[in-house]
Amino acid sequence: MLLIVGTVRLPPENLERAKPAMQAMVQASRAEAGCLEYGYAEDVLQPGLIHVKERWTDQAALDAHFASAHLQLWRAAWPVLGIGERDLRVYEVQPPRAT
Repeated sequence: MLLIVGTVRLPPENLERAKPAMQAMVQASRAEAGCLEYGYAEDVLQPGLIHVKERWTDQAALDAHFASAHLQLWRAAWPVLGIGERDLRVYEVQPPRAT
């Protein structure tokens, strides 16, 4: 399983304009084969900082995601929305254990 965590940053004044594009990206990604979890969350202390969390079954699913039309649309919107700073990391993880 692959876990992607990190952040993207945009000017706080662009956040409301970015929400429809972010919602479309999340919904389309969650519908992809191999997507176990996909979400964005706004930081409560730093306006414009968006936390990203994704879980994918395997590299093939992630590769298909990277080639998807909705990801290309999302990336095309970045310059207009002022998204420039990204820090995303991919981790290979084991399935979770019961507690």
